[in-house]
Amino acid sequence: MIDKNVVKSVVEEWLKDKEYFLVDVEISTDNRIVVEIDHADGVWIEDCVELSRFIEDHLSRDEEDFELEVGSAGLGQPFKVPQQYINFIGEEVEVLDADGIKVRGTLKSVDGNDFVVSVSEKVKVEGKKRPQLMDVDHHYQMDKVKYTKYLISFK
Repeated sequence: MIDKNVVKSVVEEWLKDKEYFLVDVEISTDNRIVVEIDHADGVWIEDCVELSRFIEDHLSRDEEDFELEVGSAGLGQPFKVPQQYINFIGEEVEVLDADGIKVRGTLKSVDGNDFVVSVSEKVKVEGKKRPQLMDVDHHYQMDKVKYTKYLISFK
């Protein structure tokens, strides 16, 4: 089986001096390699082709045969790396926390492993008869949530 670290290092070499970043590398038991990259402005097919050729040039099919797929991290798929959180600051996201509670709101900030989602909620305000709609910040840690994903809007 092809070593995942070898593939990662080849991809990292290609990524040097580019604004792309590595999201994931998966290798199945039958040597199907799937590489996901991303970019703040989206991923161009020409760059996926270039990376695919680069990987093929650095791995030997004579030593071990493989199938290779290079693509972008799917829009609407759960985030896998911190850079994806950073790219979607100001956008609407959905978070499923460790307790199974789903929250939809605006990704407000990212700091290391921590992130904040601002959610419009009805809050009881002292002196008011009815709850008022207010933005409430929810604080999370990337490694403590089940998933966070971008919500596609067609407005």
